[in-house]
Amino acid sequence: MSEPKAPKIEFPCDYVIKVIGDAAPDFVEFVVGVVEQHAPGLTDDDVTVKDSRGGRFASVNLKIIATGEPQLKALFEELKASGRVHMVL
Repeated sequence: MSEPKAPKIEFPCDYVIKVIGDAAPDFVEFVVGVVEQHAPGLTDDDVTVKDSRGGRFASVNLKIIATGEPQLKALFEELKASGRVHMVL
């Protein structure tokens, strides 16, 4: 029995990314700056921020226009390599 294949995404498409990291005064600006390099054109409506109950972590949800897997891979790798991001979903 073969493994089920992940569903194919048809690009371009709206794509939501959730970025979780330590809460810091500039964390949201940092995340938005990185995302803008890979998917320009974000608006305020495309970004939502939620702090953890204890205030130690912040999650930033961003709706982007995904153009392909290479774009998403580069974006995820740059965010993770920063050392400021714990998780990208």
